[in-house]
Amino acid sequence: MEEEDEGMRAFFPTSFGKKTKSQTPIDSIHKATRRPSNQPSSSSSSTNINNNNTPFPSLSSNSWLNSFQNNPKPPPPPTTTTTNDDDMIIGPPRPPAASVEDDDDDDEAVIGPPRPPVDSDEEEEEEVSDGEEENRHRIPLSNEIVLKGHTKVVSALAIDHSGSRVLSGSYDYTLRMYDFQGMNARLESFRQLEPSEGHQVRSISWSPSADRFLCVTGSAQAKIYDRDGLTLGEFIKGDMYIRDLKNTKGHITGLTCGEWHPKTKETILTSSEDGSLRIWDVNDFTSQKQVIKPKLARPGRVPVTTCAWDREGKSVAGGIGDGSIQIWSIKPGWGSRPDIYVANGHSDEITGLKFSSDGRILLSRSFDGSLKVWDLRQMKTSLKSFEDLPNHYAQTNVAFSPDEQLILTGTSVERDSTTGGLLCLFDRQKLEVVSKVGISPTCSVVQCAWHPKLNQIFATAGDKHQGGTHILYDPTLSTRGALVCVARAPRKKSIDDFQAEPVIHNPHALPLFRDQPSRKRQREKILKDPLKSHKPEAPMNGPGFGGRVGVTKGSLLTQYLLKQGGLIKETWMDEDPREAILKYADVAEKDPKFIAPAYADTQPKPLFAKSDSEDEEDKYPLLKPL
Repeated sequence: MEEEDEGMRAFFPTSFGKKTKSQTPIDSIHKATRRPSNQPSSSSSSTNINNNNTPFPSLSSNSWLNSFQNNPKPPPPPTTTTTNDDDMIIGPPRPPAASVEDDDDDDEAVIGPPRPPVDSDEEEEEEVSDGEEENRHRIPLSNEIVLKGHTKVVSALAIDHSGSRVLSGSYDYTLRMYDFQGMNARLESFRQLEPSEGHQVRSISWSPSADRFLCVTGSAQAKIYDRDGLTLGEFIKGDMYIRDLKNTKGHITGLTCGEWHPKTKETILTSSEDGSLRIWDVNDFTSQKQVIKPKLARPGRVPVTTCAWDREGKSVAGGIGDGSIQIWSIKPGWGSRPDIYVANGHSDEITGLKFSSDGRILLSRSFDGSLKVWDLRQMKTSLKSFEDLPNHYAQTNVAFSPDEQLILTGTSVERDSTTGGLLCLFDRQKLEVVSKVGISPTCSVVQCAWHPKLNQIFATAGDKHQGGTHILYDPTLSTRGALVCVARAPRKKSIDDFQAEPVIHNPHALPLFRDQPSRKRQREKILKDPLKSHKPEAPMNGPGFGGRVGVTKGSLLTQYLLKQGGLIKETWMDEDPREAILKYADVAEKDPKFIAPAYADTQPKPLFAKSDSEDEEDKYPLLKPL
């Protein structure tokens, strides 16, 4: 009913009736968030299909009514035509008869907006049909918003199953929580946490019921938080002096990844740099349920860089630092021996693993700049290896689209590259590149996710100085999520928001209630006083004065006294030490001052041994040197 009233208002004068408050049309809001057309993308025209550029939108759309409301039609000029009715005309005059006679097919008066031409309707249908064929994957790429707040690259991302809350962790040691329902166009987080002081946030995972989430940092202890960000518990750290990792109660070095069980809300999985994977019970923070030690080519400790559950939670996959992929099936009596072992899955550390929902495909991402697609029934060789995907972050992941027909991953910015951080999409069936979407010209893309309910793509990016979460959406394909917060304007500040603090001057108040005077002058006076400020004495320049010894006579008192007493001469540096000592030998023997008088009565007479050379000459007189 309200839409009909707004449409009819176009036929009335602008001064007629009560005006509604001016609101920003939703189309103009989405135009402000529209991605530029010069973004690097390999898809042809799929990104511009749903741009709402058709000349005549649907009759039920609010944008059409708003266009009439903003540009109302001027009232038609009065006509002198006579009517058969004797009643007086109330309200604006009827439209001229010429407008009715123009319609050959319909003899009735046109009420409401004119119908669009038939040709434009057919063209629009043809364009939409072509667009549906091109955009059969329904990729939302037309608009983009950025959740900012981090000062370094965003390395962790988690969206709850309903799509109402987003968690992002960064290398700046903080975790931020965003709520689409309570967020306005400023896109600010409602809570900021620091899980572990001085440690990067490396992984975040929601529980199946989305009432708790797991936070994995660079420390050896993972934490559990509730939905509002309150700490529920912290897992124990193991004893680093125990050699066998199975005998420790927890991880002994920094964690690398963690994921909640997809079905059971009491079980989580973590991996660490100590070379082990551990399964925990969230109700017992003092010890783990199971310790998994990967298979190694040679003895030692190789870090486990990533881990993942399958769709049903019956298998665990681990990416090892030596490039191997190992999968364990959880069954009664299972141990650390992997059921599937791929020795040389990648040539470098693995950063991300992902199972398909049917349990047939495994995706792996690595530092070697490749993304590999594996068939779990035949793991000897990969089905496809996509190369030239730079990766410089240990948290770079790989994900599926909601229908699992597309594969997503991000790329890092190289020093001499001009493409920037890209979000790459690959076809799972054809195993070919579908699109490469430019996210940031200077920042690397680390984490990515495609939410099934919102139909929105999330991609985290950043560098050493900034970080943010980019959300790609399409107003015609996406629902809720970014559409809710973008259309909600921030509340304007009113006079009630400002509260001026009153200043009361009462010079005759008691000392207890009297305002303390400014002590700025007193502090400056104390700083000038060398005794009160404990200022050290400056060194002397030139001759001494005031009882202080100058530099010319030596800076120390002992040096001054020795020089004045004649015990130190200025030429002692040029003399030979041996000659300087021997010249006092005769004087010390004739007139001893210190040691000899003290032992004069008891000192025995020194007896010196003869030289060996003299004895040899007496014994062998004929042997003389030539």
